[in-house]
Amino acid sequence: MDAVITYVDGNDPLWQQDYRTVAGAAAQARRYRDWGTLPFLLRGIERHLPFVDRVFLVVSRDSQVPDWADRSRLHVVLHADIIPAAYLPTFNSTAIELFLHRIPGLSEQWLYFNDDVFPVLDACAADFFPDGRPATGFSRHLLAPNLFKRQTKRSDRLARAALGLRPGLFFLRPQHTCSPMLRSACEAVYGHVEDRLLASVTPLRDARNVNQYLFLDYMYLSGAAVSRRISCRHVSLAAVSSGQLAKAIVSPDRKMLCINDVEMPPARSLVLRDVMCRAFSARYPQKSCYER
Repeated sequence: MDAVITYVDGNDPLWQQDYRTVAGAAAQARRYRDWGTLPFLLRGIERHLPFVDRVFLVVSRDSQVPDWADRSRLHVVLHADIIPAAYLPTFNSTAIELFLHRIPGLSEQWLYFNDDVFPVLDACAADFFPDGRPATGFSRHLLAPNLFKRQTKRSDRLARAALGLRPGLFFLRPQHTCSPMLRSACEAVYGHVEDRLLASVTPLRDARNVNQYLFLDYMYLSGAAVSRRISCRHVSLAAVSSGQLAKAIVSPDRKMLCINDVEMPPARSLVLRDVMCRAFSARYPQKSCYER
């Protein structure tokens, strides 16, 4: 089983130049903010997910790869390796997610990580693929009051279209944690609705987009996946104290930890970044095999 991580460093000057050619303005601080926690995600994978064979790091350009990365162990994938040239450059994570299954040599079973999700306790392959079937929690929703929910609803509808099903009154929302995927199922979705999928791709986020939930919904609706929640604690930086954040990292009570970024004053982000990195350093002081 492989793991795939999408990553962006908004401080990279070359990346910023690329962004300005598309957006015509400075990058959004929150969406592209680097918290300095990628090494700890890799350390968590090595320590707590020993069944993971390879880790792929998906970035927009070579300058995005951290200097400390050991490229003999951490497999770097550029957007140009998996996304058609007509849709590049892109700064839209929901668009990037639609092409991850095209990574050359990717295993049939794989885990997708945003860089805000961390393994923090020991897990086994059956936590994500019981009896070989992907498992994650699903909830049903009626209203789509914001951009993310609208994208989630569009993903549900496109998954149903790929299966020849009519849209339902309610739409599915998969659990916000790492996503267990089957490469063959992703390829099947892509093949069934390629034109509509590509029509949803934009360089920046908007209401036309679908996201990786398309694949999770498809697997669940087709019977390939099961609805069973992954052990995960969700922490929003909008509603957590420094002490609570440190405790969630140093003394976790779930196998996965999702630390959700939000809009905040720069001074607060610096404080929380320091707390986060100190706590992770205390928990995982040793470098992983993915670091030089």
